[in-house]
Amino acid sequence: MELRHLRYALALAEHAHFGRAAAALGIRQPPLSQQIKALETELGVRLFDRTGHGVRPTAAGEAFLARARQVLDHLDLAVRDAADAGRGETGSLAIGFLGTALAAVLPEVLTAFRARRPQVRLELRELPSARQIEALLDGSLDAGVICGPPPTAARRRLTSLPLAQETLVAAVPSGHPLTGAAAVPVRALDGEPLILSSRQAEPAAADVALTVCRAAGVEPRIAHEAHNLHTLLGLVACGLGIGIGPAGMRRFRHVGVALLPLEPAAAGLEFHLAHRFGPVPSVLGAFLRTVRQVHKG
Repeated sequence: MELRHLRYALALAEHAHFGRAAAALGIRQPPLSQQIKALETELGVRLFDRTGHGVRPTAAGEAFLARARQVLDHLDLAVRDAADAGRGETGSLAIGFLGTALAAVLPEVLTAFRARRPQVRLELRELPSARQIEALLDGSLDAGVICGPPPTAARRRLTSLPLAQETLVAAVPSGHPLTGAAAVPVRALDGEPLILSSRQAEPAAADVALTVCRAAGVEPRIAHEAHNLHTLLGLVACGLGIGIGPAGMRRFRHVGVALLPLEPAAAGLEFHLAHRFGPVPSVLGAFLRTVRQVHKG
């Protein structure tokens, strides 16, 4: 039995006449009669009663035709689904992100992508950059917004697209003498207990903060390392030190913390969209095109 046999049977039931069904199918009548007869022989039942006025389905024929319609309907759906997936219009996408990226980098991208690909299921996971790198390498993430480009050890398997850059600011606890300043001189951090991003979780962010301090002749006295910016601000609010982080922390307003620019203006943190090398699935390709279009504009 082949799919054409199902189509032949359905056409015959619709037109109730071998000649009219054959014309609708674009074949001659004798081959149609032969194929229907062969189908009945294979099934071991009569599907159609032949009369002088045409044909009509038997009870067995009605049961067979109902299932045949379902088979062909599902086949049509499978074809459409495959075409949609091939164009990146359906499927799922697992994207990692940093908290600051969700506030500063991703909103426009996600809004544009949802408008263009509403049927794609997005799975968003907030993870530090180091965890995102691991997840990208093991395939549990399709793309990730990380701080800085992928580390050297991962660049054989990962590539990235620069998205944005943010300057560094100082997070100063309430009551500290520096809270009244318009800006915090980097030299004023000499001897101060500092709270930086964890080198394990955010190595690029930690390295930039250390570089800024050392460029000003300050050897950082690291009191605490934070795995995310919410924790960094919380530790500052507890009076445990001065934090250094991206300006995007201003979006996480925290009671008891003043966020002030550094002086001189510090080099910024780069945010990158990382993904694996190799053939890019259609849905990820559609997402990357959206990212480039949004950030180009």
